[in-house]
Amino acid sequence: MKRTLLILLLVSLHQAIAAQDTGSPKAKLNHIALYVTDLTTSTAFYRDIIGLDTIPEPFHDGRHTWFSIGPKSHLHLIQGLKTRTGQEKNTHLCFSVASVEAFIPLLTKHKVAYENWAGEKNAVTNRVDGVKQIYFRDPDGYWIEINDAKD
Repeated sequence: MKRTLLILLLVSLHQAIAAQDTGSPKAKLNHIALYVTDLTTSTAFYRDIIGLDTIPEPFHDGRHTWFSIGPKSHLHLIQGLKTRTGQEKNTHLCFSVASVEAFIPLLTKHKVAYENWAGEKNAVTNRVDGVKQIYFRDPDGYWIEINDAKD
């Protein structure tokens, strides 16, 4: 009896707390869009080097490629950029892999230069939490981080 009463009390408390949450809903990532100069080149880069899977896109106009980057999240590439970007490294996309060391030969094979956070060529950053990371640019100059974070 006491146990049933406790369960009912906890359920009621949970419902009361949930009912008080009248704030606006939390935003969730839907997509990231990158404007690119050459859709074919950028599509190959994100598919063949980063390893993303393409997904259907609704436009079918030859100017868009969509990739899945997580549950209900996408990367949209859009053809039309006139000049490549010169972004700072602080502005970057980050993807996690099982092993940074196992990923590096793929970059070498495709002649993609990489560096650590400090800018040292062919070097890996070892964060204080043990995560390894490297940085490189996509064909349009957008910075990409690859790390081995386990979430």
